[in-house]
Amino acid sequence: MVSTASQRMFVFKDGALWDSSPVSTGRRGHATPAGVFPILQKRVFHRSNIYSNAPMPYMQRLTWSGIAIHSGRLPGYPASHGCVRLPPAFARALYGLTRASATTVVITNSPIKTDTYARALALNTPMPLPAVPAIAPQEPAAVLANGAAPLTPRIEILSIDPAPERSQTIQLTAAASAAEADAHWQRMLGAHPQLRQFHKTVIPAMVGSRRVYRLRATAPDAHAFCSSLRRDGQACFNVS
Repeated sequence: MVSTASQRMFVFKDGALWDSSPVSTGRRGHATPAGVFPILQKRVFHRSNIYSNAPMPYMQRLTWSGIAIHSGRLPGYPASHGCVRLPPAFARALYGLTRASATTVVITNSPIKTDTYARALALNTPMPLPAVPAIAPQEPAAVLANGAAPLTPRIEILSIDPAPERSQTIQLTAAASAAEADAHWQRMLGAHPQLRQFHKTVIPAMVGSRRVYRLRATAPDAHAFCSSLRRDGQACFNVS
């Protein structure tokens, strides 16, 4: 989890804080993009093919357009061309920890002061949907000729009520179980009775290799309520 506003990285392994470090992200005109990124490529030593062959030790590529995590100079403010710079020892240790198939990097422009908030923000950040490959026109016919029906992905949704039209959806937490999500909802109801006017949804999702249960609430003015929660220091995120 990287915060460009706080210039800090928080790293979690199996749900627990592994370590944190200061960073230097993109300077004005070269902002580090916010979003959710996989690790596309790793190299112990790499040189930039964009910026004067600049060295990028312990490079972990996030985009094919040149954004990566790597060891570099940290002046105490955003100074890179978009990459996330780390102290050499931390970059080396992180390089040994990550796996392209099991590591997700979340970059946010929101300030993060504690690892607890960083973890909540990471778990509540919507994961991008995988791209659906194009299917050649003859393939469905071939499948039907073999007598096998196409597989349809099963989508599981728990505790869902019909939502009103022209509504807004927010996410309140990502819990380790459906029961924990329901317990969080009950605590929220006690502190914020206006939530009784919202429609609650608990949606299972995979974050890396972990299953989480996203607690969401829907109402016409949900975004305004979410803003008030954030002002009080509580995790809440607009979904739609």
